[in-house]
Amino acid sequence: MESISLWQGLALCGIVSWIVLSSSLDVTRKLRTLVQPWVSHHVITGTPIILQIQKYQHGFLDALFSGLSCVVSVPFYTAFLPLLFWSGHGKLARQMTLLMSLCDYSGNCIKDVVSAPRPSCPPVRRITATKDEQENALEYGLPSSHTLNTVCLSGYLLHYVLSYTQNEDASLKFAGFAVVCLIVCLTGLVGFVILSFWLSVHDYVDSFVVSGQNVTTFWAALSLLLLFAYPTPELPTPSFEFHTAFDGVAFGIVAGVQQTYHQFHHESVPRIFTPQLPLSAFLGRMLVGIPTILIVKYCSKALAKWILPIVSNTLGIPIKSTSYIPMLKGSVTGKKMEELKQSGYIKKLPVFSSQGSFDVDTGIRFLQYSGLAWSVVDLVPSLFSYLRL
Repeated sequence: MESISLWQGLALCGIVSWIVLSSSLDVTRKLRTLVQPWVSHHVITGTPIILQIQKYQHGFLDALFSGLSCVVSVPFYTAFLPLLFWSGHGKLARQMTLLMSLCDYSGNCIKDVVSAPRPSCPPVRRITATKDEQENALEYGLPSSHTLNTVCLSGYLLHYVLSYTQNEDASLKFAGFAVVCLIVCLTGLVGFVILSFWLSVHDYVDSFVVSGQNVTTFWAALSLLLLFAYPTPELPTPSFEFHTAFDGVAFGIVAGVQQTYHQFHHESVPRIFTPQLPLSAFLGRMLVGIPTILIVKYCSKALAKWILPIVSNTLGIPIKSTSYIPMLKGSVTGKKMEELKQSGYIKKLPVFSSQGSFDVDTGIRFLQYSGLAWSVVDLVPSLFSYLRL
C-alpha cells in the first residue's frame, strides 16, 4: 500500500512540476520556434508529390479511406469499444481504450506544440464527407491521428489475437503481420514508438486498473492534470476537445472496471460465439446497451451543464462557454477580472480562455464522456445481468 501510494504521489507531483516549469519557461513556444519552420518547409516542398498522387483518383479509394478514417471518430469508440466489452473480451477492450487515449493525447500534444500547417486546399484535395472529417481537417497536420491509431490499434489487436489463441503456427503469425503491415504501410514512426511503449507496459497498467489501490482517485487526479499539462497551440484547434473527450472515456472505463471487475470483467466471463453467449444473446445486448449509453451520454451532458456553472459561481471561478451554454458565450461570470490574482501560467492553460476565465465546456465534455464510459462497463452490464443476457 505504501509503495503504491508513493509512486502515485511521485507521478502526480512530477506532472505538476512539469506544468509549472514548462509554463514559466514557455517551453511550448520555444519548441515551436525550433521545429515549426523545418516542418512547414517540408509541407510546402512535399505538396507537389501529394498532387501527383492525387491525380490517380477513384471513387472506391475515396470511400475506402473515408471509412478507415472512422477509426479515430467519436462514432467508432461510442459503438465499437462498448461491443468489445459486452462480447466478453474485457481485457482487450480496456487495453484498446487506454491505448487509444494514449495515442490521442500524445498525438494531439505534438500537433499543438508544433502547430504545423496542413497542405493548402486547394490545390490539395481533401475528403470531408462527414462532420467528423470536417472537424479533423481543422486540426494541425503533424502527426496524423489516423496514422497513430491505425498503427497502434491494429498492431495491438494482432498482439492480443496471437496471445489469446496461443497459436504457434509461424505461417499464421506471418499472415497476420503482413495484413497489419499492409494496413499501416504508409504510416509514420510515432505510432510504432507508442505501440512499442504500450506493449512493454500494458500488463502493468491492466493489473493496476483491475486490482490496484487508490485507482479511481489516482486516475481522477491524473485526468485533471493531463488537461492542465496539455500544450497551448498557436491557434485554437479541435485537438484539445478530442483529447478531453477521450480523457473522460478513459477515466470512466477505469473507474467502472475497478468497481465491477470481479462481477462483469474477469477473464472467466462468457465470450461471444460460445454456448454461454450465443450470437442471439449478444444481439440482445446490443439492443439494450447502445440506447442506454446514448441516454446516459445525453443525461450526463445535461447534468454537467446545470451543475458546473453553479459550482463555478459558488467558488467564484470566472467561466465562459464556447458552444454548450449560449448565455455564457463570450461572457465571464464570477469576480471581476481585475480582482483576480491568477498566476501567469494558469492563464496560458488550454482549460482557460484568453481572458483567464475557465471554459466550462471542458468540464462538461469530460463529465459527459466519463458518464458514457462508466455506463458501458458498470450500468449496462448490470442491466444484462438483470435481464439474463
